[in-house]
Amino acid sequence: MTAVKIPSRDIVIEVESSTADTWLRIENLSSATVNKAENEETADITDFDSQGAYEQWVMQRGASMALAGQELKDHLTGALQPGRARVEALAGETALAADSQGRIRFRHPMDTNWRIWTATFSVGESGGETNAPSSWAATITKSGLSSTAAVI
Repeated sequence: MTAVKIPSRDIVIEVESSTADTWLRIENLSSATVNKAENEETADITDFDSQGAYEQWVMQRGASMALAGQELKDHLTGALQPGRARVEALAGETALAADSQGRIRFRHPMDTNWRIWTATFSVGESGGETNAPSSWAATITKSGLSSTAAVI
């Protein structure tokens, strides 16, 4: 076995379309960051027998993914690319309660399994300075336990 560095740009991230088990690639990203400790909650279990050392348990685990790129739209229709349009729909102001959840899956090319999250979606800031292309950003927050599926 030879250990190799993994380019961040090689990550494959897909969002499930409104049709179950149909996946759309989230296009033209320039940054994708997974935070495996987001929404982690701990309990202090320090007591007199701890000999002055702090002790804790993790009571809740969570994770999130921050995505960023340039804003892209069809120059004739103004339509977003399919993956980004789905993310924006899941983050829409009427996407509340159960409608606020969707699924994503992601992996690096050498992975044999997808990591799958049920998640909520938030679209972040867009815009930029005078000579910059308009930015696009989204945060995906895991809800519940992760699952996996074989790469086919």
